[in-house]
Amino acid sequence: MAFCCAGAGFFLCQPSYAQNDSISLNPVTVKGFVPEKFMSGLKIQRIDSAALAQFQFQNISNILSAYTPIAFKNYGSGQLNTASFRGTSANHTAVLWNGLNINSPSLGQTDFSTIPVMGFDKLSVQYGSAASIVGSDAVGGSILLESAASSEPLRISAGIQQESFANRQVQASARYGSVMNSQWKFSGKTASYAGRMNNHFPYSERKNYPVLPSETMQRGLVQDFFLQSKNDQEISAHIWLTRNKLILTPDEIAARELTLTEAYRTMLRYRIKDLTFRTSWVRDIIDYAKGDLDNPDHAVTDKFTNRIEKDFEWLAGKLNNAIQIKAGGEWSHYRAHIAGYEKPLITENRGDFFLLTRWQALNRFLISVNVRQALVTRFSPPLTPSAGLEYLLVKKGGYALKLKGSYARSYRVPTLNERYWRELGNPDIKPETGWNKEIGLEQSFKTDENQMLTASLTAYHNRVKNWTYWNPVKNYHVENLQQVLAKGLEFQLGWRNQFQHWKSGANVGYALNSSQQEKAYDAYSQDVVGKQLVFVPLHSGNLTAFAQYKNTRLTAQVQAIGKRFSTFDNSQSLDAYALGNLVAETTISLKKVSFRIQGQVNNITNTFYLNVRNNAMPGRSFSVSLIGNYQSI
Repeated sequence: MAFCCAGAGFFLCQPSYAQNDSISLNPVTVKGFVPEKFMSGLKIQRIDSAALAQFQFQNISNILSAYTPIAFKNYGSGQLNTASFRGTSANHTAVLWNGLNINSPSLGQTDFSTIPVMGFDKLSVQYGSAASIVGSDAVGGSILLESAASSEPLRISAGIQQESFANRQVQASARYGSVMNSQWKFSGKTASYAGRMNNHFPYSERKNYPVLPSETMQRGLVQDFFLQSKNDQEISAHIWLTRNKLILTPDEIAARELTLTEAYRTMLRYRIKDLTFRTSWVRDIIDYAKGDLDNPDHAVTDKFTNRIEKDFEWLAGKLNNAIQIKAGGEWSHYRAHIAGYEKPLITENRGDFFLLTRWQALNRFLISVNVRQALVTRFSPPLTPSAGLEYLLVKKGGYALKLKGSYARSYRVPTLNERYWRELGNPDIKPETGWNKEIGLEQSFKTDENQMLTASLTAYHNRVKNWTYWNPVKNYHVENLQQVLAKGLEFQLGWRNQFQHWKSGANVGYALNSSQQEKAYDAYSQDVVGKQLVFVPLHSGNLTAFAQYKNTRLTAQVQAIGKRFSTFDNSQSLDAYALGNLVAETTISLKKVSFRIQGQVNNITNTFYLNVRNNAMPGRSFSVSLIGNYQSI
């Protein structure tokens, strides 16, 4: 009752809570890979296009830090950046690009510093286990990246951003579309980006704490094509190429380190009515060298994937009593050439069979029951079921209150490094498995056409067994040691208002993440039972507020991270900190041409903070960007 009376706010980054299937009573036609439709009971947060545009020169971790409670372990500007989602580790977040998991097969995770916001069109965040829907790695949650067909005949955009510390970014893109004949229409997007972060930090400003010198060069190309017909067919092709070159201590010849990562992501999809085929090839390359950068260690992993799925729908007598099913299978083949492995070539096959259901049982009652069985060479992953429900408790006028809940099994297939790394790997290691339970309330209140209030409160309980661990007691040999319990609360509150030429809004988020090892397996782990996992903040929060007059907008962002422990026995910790950013932007329109000018101040208070123990983060910085757009209509 206290929660309901608290009123609540509009999520600036997720208007779909009030507009999409959260309170819709009509059945939704499901075509292609749309995993959110079968995630009833789970918390899903959609980042809107205005937020994506504001962060278009930054990587995905920046926008997720501003709008979600995901904690990031960031080594510095342009350096390794990994996620901790709901108290789990970097290996427990699935990152899907158009439905394809793009986590590195060798590392089992994604470096978010290499994923620019420019690389995709839509971004959604799914909280909690969704292994029955998206497969391995979705233990803490999933990041869903999607490409979208263009609805514009021609739109060309080009921009540049100049930042402090001699850092700069450039981007260019074109969206286009046309009607080919009476049956088919064509659309596409071509985008490229490049950046250089010289990171010329004033080291004395960081309290003489070491700010590791580094240089990062990034570039990428995105290409999407869509062919759509009137008889309900669609063909799409997608290419995403990335290159990220990081050099640590570049001026110290003997101590410098090179990490070069490249990704070649390609996909071809064909859908005819309710039947969809997809084939893809992804190549991940990692080159590493220290001192002499001319002869790096070279690691190449290829992933070939084919997928087929079929949609079914029944209307049980009434329009609002629909049953929708998605059934399908996926097969993947892996090939890894990695110098540190026991064999020069490692190959592996994986398969998945899944059945996803969505049932609008009553006007106010929505149920999803899903199941997946994975098949892996020399492994037996568990059967992975899930069940979720949503019940519309109140729907009166502009007010809606919904109860959501889910119960799901999760699993994670061990990475190639964990199984095949020479001496330290363990070919007999077991897949991680767990059960995630969560329950939540969502409410929205629309006072009139110009004002919206919403809120959500979610509690979760996620126990994971056979947690994979590189044991320092055994020279970092990988083992199944830990049983971890992650539990917590998430609260989000916001508001949006529009009055004549004025727009304003605010978004507040808070997360309590308790993540602890539950059982002792040896003498070493006795000291860490009941202790918070390393680099997982118990408390975190964020605030975003904006005011806009016509085409001029001012946005303030605050991110707060609580104390984090840097040792497993919690004997050493990193202090809590809060960061404030300010963004001002305006758009000037000249018929078909427009210019958007943006200025940003990061870490306004020049706060000293650490994300890892051996490296301070940069202080106050400034950036100015200019984006020009041409639109044919």
